[in-house]
Amino acid sequence: MAVVTKKKSVTMTMRVDVDLKSQAEMLCDEMGLTMSAAYNVFLKAMVREQAIPFKIAAGDPFYSKKNMQHLKAAVSRLDNKKGMKHELIGEDDD
Repeated sequence: MAVVTKKKSVTMTMRVDVDLKSQAEMLCDEMGLTMSAAYNVFLKAMVREQAIPFKIAAGDPFYSKKNMQHLKAAVSRLDNKKGMKHELIGEDDD
């Protein structure tokens, strides 16, 4: 007869955006997981791979906060008839 011993567990406390937490809980529920189980899956993968188990990148600079502000200002100028018309430069235009 095999003896099963239960491993000791600890409680973790972390701060998370309320909307992000809600979305994550809904997703976990759809997958049949608890948030605790999802965290454990993540931590086990991180330990196994000795790295964050997914790519972390800054993202497309087009969507940076600075560029989004620039684009919103440009759209506002166009909406207020204060924009300037420019000819497009294509790859074939040298």
